[in-house]
Amino acid sequence: MEEGRITKVSGPLVVADNMGDARMYDMVKVSEARLMGEIIELHGDRASIQVYEETGGLGPGEPVYSTGDPLSVELGPGLIEAIFDGVQRPLDKIRDQVGDYITRGVEISPLDRERKWDFKASVKEGDKVEPGDIIGTVQETTLVEHRIMVPPDFGAGTIKEIKNGEATVTDVVARIETENGVSDVTMMQRWPIRRGRPYREKMGPHIPMITGQRIIDTFFPVAKGGTACIPGPFGSGKTVTQHQLAKWADAEIVVYIGCGERGNEMTDVLLEFPELKDPKSGEPLMKRTVLIANTSNMPVAAREASIYTGITIAEYFRDMGYSVALMADSTSRWAEALREMSGRLEEMPGEEGYPAYLGSRLADFYERSGRTICLGGEDREGALTLVGAVSPPGGDLSEPVSQATLRIVKVFWGLDATLAYRRHFPAINWLLSYSLYLDNVAAYFRDTIGEQWNDMRREAMRILQEESELEEIVRLVGVDALSARERLTLETAKSLREDFLHQNAMHEIDTYSSLKKQFSMLEMILVFHHEASAVIDKGDIDLDLEAMFSLSVREKIARARYVPEEELDELEGIKSEIKEQIASLAGEGGDEDA
Repeated sequence: MEEGRITKVSGPLVVADNMGDARMYDMVKVSEARLMGEIIELHGDRASIQVYEETGGLGPGEPVYSTGDPLSVELGPGLIEAIFDGVQRPLDKIRDQVGDYITRGVEISPLDRERKWDFKASVKEGDKVEPGDIIGTVQETTLVEHRIMVPPDFGAGTIKEIKNGEATVTDVVARIETENGVSDVTMMQRWPIRRGRPYREKMGPHIPMITGQRIIDTFFPVAKGGTACIPGPFGSGKTVTQHQLAKWADAEIVVYIGCGERGNEMTDVLLEFPELKDPKSGEPLMKRTVLIANTSNMPVAAREASIYTGITIAEYFRDMGYSVALMADSTSRWAEALREMSGRLEEMPGEEGYPAYLGSRLADFYERSGRTICLGGEDREGALTLVGAVSPPGGDLSEPVSQATLRIVKVFWGLDATLAYRRHFPAINWLLSYSLYLDNVAAYFRDTIGEQWNDMRREAMRILQEESELEEIVRLVGVDALSARERLTLETAKSLREDFLHQNAMHEIDTYSSLKKQFSMLEMILVFHHEASAVIDKGDIDLDLEAMFSLSVREKIARARYVPEEELDELEGIKSEIKEQIASLAGEGGDEDA
C-alpha cells in the first residue's frame, strides 16, 4: 500500500492525501515518529485522521502509513489488575520503559508477550466446537478464572490438537479443523473496538444488581445488564458514588474508565482498590478490576476511543459468562472530545456546538449493555451493566449530553448540590431520581426478601413526597399549624432521610448494607410510623408528641446502620422495643385522661 502525505495539521486532526486504499476507522501510523491515529473521514483519496498522541512538530509532507486494520484491542490473560490508557497501552510498562511521562510514538504490546500462563484444557482432541465455546482455562488472579474461548469469527469444527501446560498469549494452544482448513488458536484474540461482540440471545433485565447502597437498592435499583446514569454538578459526589458501585456491586468483573476526569481520581482508585477487600472473598478488589485511564491531562482524542476500549474488554468477560459492571467517568468529557474533533472537521454544529450525531453515538455505547446467552454450545449466561457519570456544566440537566443520555438509560440517579452542601451522601435526590426497572425486579425482591418489600418501598416514597409538600406549609405558617398526623409524617421522613438514605462511604460497616439489613432498617422506621399513627388515630388530646418523637428507641433506630451484618438479629429486638415504648407512652396518656 502506498504511503500518504500530510497536508494539514490542526491539533489532534491530521489530513493526508494519497490514502485511496484506506478504509474508515483504519489504524494508521503518522510521521516517522509513528504516532497512533485512526481514520475518521474519507473524501476520495484524502483522509482525516484522529491522532491519539501529541501532534506538536508535525508538518505537511510527512508520511502516513496505513496498517489496513481497524483500531482493535488485545483480549486474553493479563487484562485483570492492568491499567491501560485510552487506546490500550499499558501505563505501568510505559513507565518502566520511558519514565513517568509518556514518550510520543512509544509502542508496547498491551498483553505481556513473555509471561507464561498455566493453560488447562477443558476439551479433548476430536471434540466438536463452535464459536464462543470454552476450550480451556487460566487462573488469572485468585478471583478470576480466565476462560479461553473459540474466537467469534472462527467457524465450527473439530479439535485437531490441544496442549496443556505453560504458554504465552501468542503460543498456539489448540488447532481446530474447520471446513476452511486448520486454524490455530492462541490465548489472545483481537477485536475492533467499534464493533459489538456477538452473542446468541439478549434476555430481559429481571435480576437487580445489588450495590449495598440503600437509596439505590431500595428505591432506584438497576438491573443486571441494565443502564444507569449519574448526572450532577461539580462536588456532588459522582466519582465517589461510582467508586462505591465499583467496590460493592455484585458484579464479578469491574471495568473502570476514567475518561477525561482529573488524574487524582484515578490515583484514588489505584491506591484504594488494592487495599479494599472484596466482601465475598476477602481478596483485594483490584484482583477483579480492569482500569482504563485517559485523564484530563492526556490526549483529548484518545478520550473518544477510551470508552470503546473499555466496553470491548467488558464484553469479552461477559462472553465468558461473568457479570460485568462498567463505570464510565464521565461521558460528558467523552462528548467534549467528540465536539472538538467535529469542530476541527468543520462539521455543522448541533446544540451547544455538539455534533448532530451525539445522541446516536451515546445510544451505540449504551446499547452494548445487556444480559445475554453467550455464543457457544452450552447455555452460558453473562451480563454487562453500564453506569455512566454525566458532568453537566453548572449542574444544568437541560444541556445536550444529559438530555441525550436520559432518553437512552433506564435509571437516573440525580445528584443534588443542595444535599451535598448539607453533607448528605449519597447526594441522590429521591424526588428527582427514577428507575424504570422497578416492575422488572419486583418479583426478585418479593421472592428473595419478602412480600412486604415492594409495599414498604412505596410507602416510604409516599412519606418522603408528602414531606416535600408539607415543607412548603411549614415555611409559611410554621410547624405548630400542622396536625399530629402531619407532624408524624415529617418526623418519619426525617428518620428515612437521616437514618436510612444517608450512608457513610468511609465507615467500615455503613459503607455496605445487605438487602436483609436494608429491609430490617426500613421496617423499623415504618413500624414506628404505624404504631405512632395508631396512637394518634385514637384521638388522645393529652398525647405528648415530643415525648413520642424522643423515645429512647429512636436512638437505636438511628444507630442501626452501624450494626454488623452478622449481628442483624439485634434489629428484630428493636422492633419489639418500639411497640412497647409507644404502648407505654399511650398508656400513660390514657391514665392521665382517665
